[in-house]
Parts: sequence; C-alpha cells; structure tokens
Amino acid sequence: MRAYRMTGWGNPPEQCEVAEPTPGPGQMLIRVAGCGLCRSDLTMRQIPRVAGERLGWRMPFTLGHETAGWLTDGTPVALVSPTSCGVCRLCVRGRDNACPDGRAGRGYGRDGGLAEYVVADRRSVVPLGELDPRYAGPLTDAGATAYHAVRRARGHLAPGSTAVVVGAGGLGAFAVQFLRILTAARVVAVDVSAERRAYAASVGAHEATSALGEKADAVLDFVGTDETIAAGVAAVRPGGAFGLIGSAGGRLERPWFGTLPADGEVFTFQGSSIADAQEVIALAAAGLIRNQVQEFPFEKAGEAYEQLAAGTLTGRAVVLL
Repeated sequence: MRAYRMTGWGNPPEQCEVAEPTPGPGQMLIRVAGCGLCRSDLTMRQIPRVAGERLGWRMPFTLGHETAGWLTDGTPVALVSPTSCGVCRLCVRGRDNACPDGRAGRGYGRDGGLAEYVVADRRSVVPLGELDPRYAGPLTDAGATAYHAVRRARGHLAPGSTAVVVGAGGLGAFAVQFLRILTAARVVAVDVSAERRAYAASVGAHEATSALGEKADAVLDFVGTDETIAAGVAAVRPGGAFGLIGSAGGRLERPWFGTLPADGEVFTFQGSSIADAQEVIALAAAGLIRNQVQEFPFEKAGEAYEQLAAGTLTGRAVVLL
C-alpha cells in the first residue's frame, strides 16, 4: 500500500510502498479516507536521533495523526490523535492527554494515517455518524486541542469578559468558534494575515486585528514565539489566564515576579483527551462549527507540506487517499 513515511533521522519524508498492517489484539483496521497535516509534522524532520529514541520513537514510521476513514464494515470513524494507555492514574481520571504513553503514537514514532490503511486501539476509534471521513481528521487534533484550551480557560470568562486568540490559523479559528459556543466572552482574534482575520470574523470573532493591544481575561497563544508569549502574558488582566498552545519554541522570560498577571494562571499542554475529540465531533455533527480544509491528493503530499511550511494554506491541509 502507499504510505508517506519518515525513513531515517534527519531525512525528509518519502512516498513508499509498504505492507498493509494487520490488527493485533484489541485493535481495529481502518481504511483511511483523509489525513490532516500538522505543523508538528514538520518538526519531526529535524528531531535528532537521541531525542527521538528518548521518546520511544522507532524509524521508519508513517506520518499522520489527524486520521479518519472506514472500518471494515463501512462504518465511518475518526481516530483520537494522542495515544494513551487507558489504565494509568491520569487516564482513569480523564486526563489521558497527559498519559506517559503519549510520547510516541500514530504519526509520531509509530505508523500513522498518511497511508491507505492504519490500525488503532478500539478506545481511539470515534464513530462519525453522517460526517464525511475525508475531511474529519482535523477535528481530532486541531479541533480537539483548541477545544481543550478553551475548556481550560473557560472559568476566567464570565459575561462581560474578553478572550484573545493569538494566531487565527487552523487551531485558532476553531478556538474562536468554541469560545463563542462555550462562553459569553467578547472574542478578539489576532493574526498578521488579513485572510485569516477575515475568516476568524466569519466564524464568530467580535474583532479581528493584526496586533495584540488590549487587556484580556484570557489569552490563548496558538503561535508560541518569544514575541507572542511576551505580548500575551503582558495583556492578561489580574486574575486572568494565559494559555500556551503554539509550538514555535518561544520562552517565558524571567524574572517572573512582576511579569506574570497578579493572581493569574499560566498553563501549557500538548494534545487533547478522548472526551475532547468526542465532543468536538458531536459539535461538528450538529452543524455548530466549521471545519475549513484544503484538499490534496496523496501524490501531492509533499507539496501540501511545502505550503504548510510557507504559511500559504487557506485551510487545514487534508491529504485524500
């Protein structure tokens, strides 16, 4: 079968022919319909061997952690993006996004969904109902991660409050929608791209601007550079929250005293829980959120990644298989 794979440490991914996977105990075989591409896929090309092996990654592996398709009986399903064991103290408390087993998983150290078939544990499989599996993959990562961020900040967003979303791309545009659904806050989207600002406004942002200039009760940073972190933390009102979701590698500079918001909260996380993915899929099935995607055939997966790196995509890139 066709697969788009990392073939060695520091090497660019390649289109390959590999054997169709065989499900093991407790696993299911999924025929992939579409797989979303994520900026974190780009960083995997630079990860050194020592760091990858420390995470438990094995080369080679197939990329793709935003996957949806069909079971062997034709049922359309999506696959929860993060991997988790289901039995540790974090998993049983519903915090499976923090499970230690999540350091390696489908599309990051193990075979993912940029292939014609993929296997997944039963607990990772979420029925899609009437949703089209060709385009549902981004709901499981971009959508669910943004949803997790909004749920973390929701306690700071009473009626009359302000929430700022920094970076209105794939995750940020979802966050704007979830803020409108889950809170009564005024929502401000910040992005240097006029096209992304226009899209954020079309999905519910009360204001879309090119620079962060006002105080807010919650700032969710989906970029994560030194500049956005510094500006975001400075914009948080006393008692508010700053959430770092973007993975651009920025740092929170010391001294923290006098820098962090008084009686405020600063949090960061990776991924989302199974419950997050299920709830996002339910919102999409109810027609309450928009999932903007840009289609690419499998043969143009490399081109899709180039556009992702250049920041020229108009939606979440989805490779159709």
